[in-house]
Amino acid sequence: MKKNAIVSLADANYFPLLEELVNSIKRFSESENVAICILDAGLTEDQKKNLYKKVDIIKPAEWDIEVPQYKVRGKEWLKSQVSRAFLPKYFPEYEKYLWIDCDAWVNDWESIKLYFRACEKGKLGITQTMGPGYKITSKVNWLIGKLAIIKSQNFKHAVKSKIGYDKARKLAFAPHINIGVFSLEKKSTAWSSWQNNLNKTLKAGNIFGSEGLAINMSVYIDDLETEFLPLNCNWIASNLLPKYDDQEKTFVEPYLPNHKIGIMHLAAGIWKDGKDMRVDKNIQIELKNLNNEVVIKSLRYNN
Repeated sequence: MKKNAIVSLADANYFPLLEELVNSIKRFSESENVAICILDAGLTEDQKKNLYKKVDIIKPAEWDIEVPQYKVRGKEWLKSQVSRAFLPKYFPEYEKYLWIDCDAWVNDWESIKLYFRACEKGKLGITQTMGPGYKITSKVNWLIGKLAIIKSQNFKHAVKSKIGYDKARKLAFAPHINIGVFSLEKKSTAWSSWQNNLNKTLKAGNIFGSEGLAINMSVYIDDLETEFLPLNCNWIASNLLPKYDDQEKTFVEPYLPNHKIGIMHLAAGIWKDGKDMRVDKNIQIELKNLNNEVVIKSLRYNN
């Protein structure tokens, strides 16, 4: 009986990325002991038939929190912004869950092991979007004296969601947490904290990004116990491109000691000539190898 599950979600448009994620998991022998569970947000019957050969369970994603229809009509993929906070409801037979967005893929199984260790004793296993070389997402424009205009992802979403300026200020410069890869135990109290905050953020704010704001609230306002993992466990390539190790034929962090990328995440897209690599697998970009020579690569999973 498998105790741990890796979970993702996709619609028909993102199926190629989902299939690559699944294939990147299945190539590791350790994956035999981990279930792969999929939430269906608009997959075709043929796509599901293909997936059933590789995964353990496919279930339709639902609107687990009531959302105004005018906000979501024709956007089934937005269910990922809600349903990932309710994984024990969908897959109650497992003890630990590792969520991986379908625009990410597994490059090194060590990261999977870390996530399942990180969530022990009810803790949240996750990464922050800050580290050496990462883009700064928060900005301050100073006006006069102590007056300034704050620009941060957390602050903007918090204000729009009307959770109160005190809470918004507390979140303003907290290191942003990316919810695209995280781990939790079934019995963790984090689920209820996250769901309660998600209820609040959905009332007035945008659907997209609501669950990310909610988990940031759980960590920085509710003081949810969290195990922060290294950046290579959720490498957001749009923040900082990796390097390529020609000898080992793998992607690595661009700074010494050049740790191997564990999970490559293409969040926000990798763009070239106005085209997103997530949509067009043929797109390749310039990277540096460990000798600082230019190499041309795609960051998509290559079977």
